[in-house]
Amino acid sequence: MDVSCDCELNLSIDFEPTCFKEAASHDEWKEAMQKEYDVLIKNSTWKLVDPPFGTKPIGCKWVYKNKYKADGSLDNHKARLVAKGFAQKEGVNYEETFDPTAKWATIWTLFALEA
Repeated sequence: MDVSCDCELNLSIDFEPTCFKEAASHDEWKEAMQKEYDVLIKNSTWKLVDPPFGTKPIGCKWVYKNKYKADGSLDNHKARLVAKGFAQKEGVNYEETFDPTAKWATIWTLFALEA
């Protein structure tokens, strides 16, 4: 394994971590994770509760992506905390799963159609 390649990759602006450990060593990714966490808390997206007896909670993981402007330059770093949905079992623990995400372009289009 070529060590110089790993170092060069980590210094690149376009670097996207593949795990928390990689992201935690870069300030810009730590800031992106903190922003995501703050939004989750502010919007009361979830709350910490004890799982029902005999069940195992579904885990979560961080997903990291660079976002680019139309001209191809780096706009910002995005970190998202997502559930590991592949661990769900039919009829056991996915009756209340939903994706409450909508793009603003879609919302404005619906408003325009309504008007």
